[in-house]
Amino acid sequence: MEKVDVLLGLQWGDEGKGKIVDVLTPKYDTIARFQGGPNAGHTLEFGGEKYVLRSIPSGIFQGNKLNVIGNGVVLDPILFVDEATQLAKSGHNLTERLVISRKAHLILPTHRLLDAANEAAKGDAKVGTTGKGIGPTYTDKVGRYGLRVGDIEQDFQAKYQAAKARHLQILAGMGYPVTGLEELEAQWLQAVEALRAFTFVDSEQLINRQLCEGKRVLAEGAQGSLLDIDFGSYPFVTSSNTVCAGCCTGLGVAPRSIGEVYGIFKAYCTRVGAGPFPTELFDETGEALCRLGHEFGSVTGRKRRCGWLDLVALRYTVMLNGVTKLIMMKSDVMDTFEEIKVCVGYEHNGVVSTDFPFELNDSYKPVYKSFRGWQTDTSVLRSEADMPEALREYITFVEQELGVEIAYISVGPDREQTIMRTAL
Repeated sequence: MEKVDVLLGLQWGDEGKGKIVDVLTPKYDTIARFQGGPNAGHTLEFGGEKYVLRSIPSGIFQGNKLNVIGNGVVLDPILFVDEATQLAKSGHNLTERLVISRKAHLILPTHRLLDAANEAAKGDAKVGTTGKGIGPTYTDKVGRYGLRVGDIEQDFQAKYQAAKARHLQILAGMGYPVTGLEELEAQWLQAVEALRAFTFVDSEQLINRQLCEGKRVLAEGAQGSLLDIDFGSYPFVTSSNTVCAGCCTGLGVAPRSIGEVYGIFKAYCTRVGAGPFPTELFDETGEALCRLGHEFGSVTGRKRRCGWLDLVALRYTVMLNGVTKLIMMKSDVMDTFEEIKVCVGYEHNGVVSTDFPFELNDSYKPVYKSFRGWQTDTSVLRSEADMPEALREYITFVEQELGVEIAYISVGPDREQTIMRTAL
């Protein structure tokens, strides 16, 4: 029986998962998304074209692969159909390559309104959500009020109207003005009809059947481990389990069915929205990381906060996920830097620790180790043998600190700009 290999982010998201899924896809028969929603954008570049995927697995560009949207995903019909339409225009027929779990929950138009109302009610304590209705949808799921993809096949209108009425009652109680709902609802219902063109499946049975048949499955995570609802920098987190354990619940596979766990991280660190960020840089170096790394959200367009690599946080997420292979992204962004720093500990109340704290906040100050920059154009490299010595030193140090080998180095956005260091 085959196992499910898992690929996920180890920081605050935006690590470059989409590109690596595309690079690894030829090894697999099935690519499956197991959590998150359209708040997560996976960017892929190849053949001179750039694609941003929000809900659709990144294996969609490989014509002979099955792509699965798992039960742990929340789906916005409007955004999904728009995404599918754009891909169809570029020659990628999703109805032949993509199936959707009946147990995936639907994001309703009123979920977006609830998202905005909840953020407004928090005042200065805003979490900085994308406003896509993700949180309220997961709240309804846990509260047992949710509407699922499978409901489209039976008694859908009655269930939808009941959910809508409940949401409007909540919004009225919050004193939040409801505007533009009729137009949004009409668009949403039209998109729901378009969803019927896709195949709905019991994805947990499909995935396990494929494993029994000896087929290889790659599970694609969204966001990053530091945004996990249980283990991330709470309350500035997402609403789902972004760590490896989320794959088991988000696809319906047993823990013993997990194989390799690929952990992706940037050679530096970024974060979007509010929340603690110990290594954040507010100087020209931070601006350079943002500019050279094109650090703007692929879905929201928001500018990403940038800082040095944080090994305290990274060691924590490597542990949580049981990472077996590391993949380092965007080392090329620092090609021109004379000095590069890495956070090796946090100083708090005069004590230095390498443990990730219960509640990370601005009182935790990074303790840095400095490295000389490699000052070489690494974007043209395709072999480990051609790497500058300073980059080798950086890689070796990170591997030693984390206790896991770095199997891939990405030196640019294109799928060809990837160096494989070991035979996987």
